[in-house]
Amino acid sequence: MITTVLCDLDGTLSDSAPGILSCLQKAFAESGVPWVDEDTARSLLGPPFWHSLPPLVGERRMAAVIAAYRQHYVVDRGLFQTSAYAGVPAMLDGFVARGLRLAVATSKPEPHAAQIVEYLGLDGYFETVCGDTVDGLRDTKALVVGEALHRLGDPAPSTVLMLGDRSHDVLGAAAHDVQCLGVLWGYGTLVELTAAGAHGLCARPADVLVELDRLAA
Repeated sequence: MITTVLCDLDGTLSDSAPGILSCLQKAFAESGVPWVDEDTARSLLGPPFWHSLPPLVGERRMAAVIAAYRQHYVVDRGLFQTSAYAGVPAMLDGFVARGLRLAVATSKPEPHAAQIVEYLGLDGYFETVCGDTVDGLRDTKALVVGEALHRLGDPAPSTVLMLGDRSHDVLGAAAHDVQCLGVLWGYGTLVELTAAGAHGLCARPADVLVELDRLAA
C-alpha cells in the first residue's frame, strides 16, 4: 500500500521553464557563452546544473555562469516566473483525501524550492521540501530522495511513490527501490521516461490518481 508520495518540482508541480531559461540565457550572455538551441535548452530543465552545464560552458566558466544565473534567478526574483500546472492542486487534494504523506524532492537548491512552493500556495500540502544544497553537496536525485525519505522517518520503499518528469527522477527513486510514475506534461519525453524504467506514465495530473489506485490494488 502506498502511503507516501515524493513530488519533483520543476516540470511536475510547476512550469518553471520561463524563469529558468530566461535567467540562464542572460547568464550565458554575461559570461561570453553562446546560447544553445531549443532542444538543448529544454534538456537543461530538471537535472542539476553541476552536471548539465560543464559540457556547454566549460569548467573554467562554470562558477561565473552559476553566479550570474543566481543573480537573475534569486536576487532579481526570476524564480517567481513560474506557475502550477493545471490540475496539480486537485491532484494534491486527491493525495490528501487518500491520507498520503507528501514531500517535495527536487534537484533545485532547497531554499529556492521552498520559496517557490510557498509562492505557488502549495506549501500546506507537504511535510518537507527537500532539494540540493546551495553548494551542490546533494547533487544527484538519489541523494535528494534519500534525504527526503530520512526526514519522513525512512518509510519502507514499497510504501513510497515518486512522481517526476525526467529520467533522473526515475533513476533517483530506483536507487532507493522506490517506484516512480513518469509525468508527460513536463520536460521529459515518453521515450526518456520509458527507457529509465518508469512504472507508469501519466498524461495529466488526474491520471496520477488513477495510476496510484492501480498500484495500491
